[in-house]
Amino acid sequence: MQCEYCAHYVFDEVEQYYYCDIDLDEDELYRFLQGHEDACPYYQSGDEYEIVRHQI
Repeated sequence: MQCEYCAHYVFDEVEQYYYCDIDLDEDELYRFLQGHEDACPYYQSGDEYEIVRHQI
């Protein structure tokens, strides 16, 4: 997974660590932690200029 580049991967300045900011229900969290997904279904690029580069 490319969590470092995901828009949902945020830094907590108080605790000094990164975490995923997606709210998952129990079933989704279980599937995610078990690794049943090939790629994270919640991934969103944190690159604000990706669309602009695509248009050029």
